[in-house]
Amino acid sequence: MNKSELVNAIAEKSGLTKTDSKKALDAFLDSTMDALKKGDKVALVGFGTWAIKERAERQGRNPQTGKEITIPAKKVVKFKVGAELSRSV
Repeated sequence: MNKSELVNAIAEKSGLTKTDSKKALDAFLDSTMDALKKGDKVALVGFGTWAIKERAERQGRNPQTGKEITIPAKKVVKFKVGAELSRSV
């Protein structure tokens, strides 16, 4: 499902217009990104939790040359599935 299909599904299930559904989805995505940028986690009970995790520096290998490289540390977004979503899939 892509973003436009999600907007259509939200509009159909909520009775909102597609324009209002797109605004609601964009507001949710913006709020989620803002919270993650601040280091907060976003939890939707039953659905899942998004959180920022620090990935440590590690050694890797260039697949073309076989030469060892150092992959720098970075922050990544992790998603942990909630119990209700896990059971329903």
